[in-house]
Amino acid sequence: MNAIWENIVDFMPSLLQGTVITIELTILSLILSLILGLIVALGRLSKNKVINRICSIYISIVRGTPLLVQMMYVYFVFPSFGITLTAFQSAIIALSFNEGGYLAETFRAGIKAVPTGQMEAAKAVGMDYSKAMQRIILPQAFSNVLPAIGNSAIILIKNSSLAAVITVTEVMHQGNLLAASTYQNMLIFTLVAIIYWILHYPLAFAVNYLEKRGGKRNVTASQH
Repeated sequence: MNAIWENIVDFMPSLLQGTVITIELTILSLILSLILGLIVALGRLSKNKVINRICSIYISIVRGTPLLVQMMYVYFVFPSFGITLTAFQSAIIALSFNEGGYLAETFRAGIKAVPTGQMEAAKAVGMDYSKAMQRIILPQAFSNVLPAIGNSAIILIKNSSLAAVITVTEVMHQGNLLAASTYQNMLIFTLVAIIYWILHYPLAFAVNYLEKRGGKRNVTASQH
């Protein structure tokens, strides 16, 4: 038993170092994917057929190809076009590109869930489309999709493990290095799994809270 604890103490600094990279990957990718997803969602709702089609193709590519392929394409193929990125930058771009496609549909559903009368009322008081979206529609849509955004963050934490394939030194990559040098596979990957679980738990708790809060709000609204 003492030997196990000694190994844990030896392994944890490297794993925690990788955990910091995992958190950075998740936060940066989530921010970029939220921005990208919102832009694409607005494009999908646009009456401009060209913009709408481009956004539809982007979503189709995201859904139709594995994230691992997207990540390797950014890291290994982009240099052929003169775009050389670090492994960390490639992972952020691939994760943001992938999750942005799914968030686009989430945002689109959230926007469409806002009653059409809200836009009509905004126009009636003199707001143009852009101002009505900023002040009336998007705040309500964002509130509607908060639980889904929380789920996206959880997915990003787990998907960030794929960055190990392109040598990003996140927690999974650190686990692989330790396992290869010590052969303590069971202990190391148990620790890696526990770290991912710990990272995901606060987000899962927040998502459950938001879903319950949203459910109570809907019940109250229906009673009125």
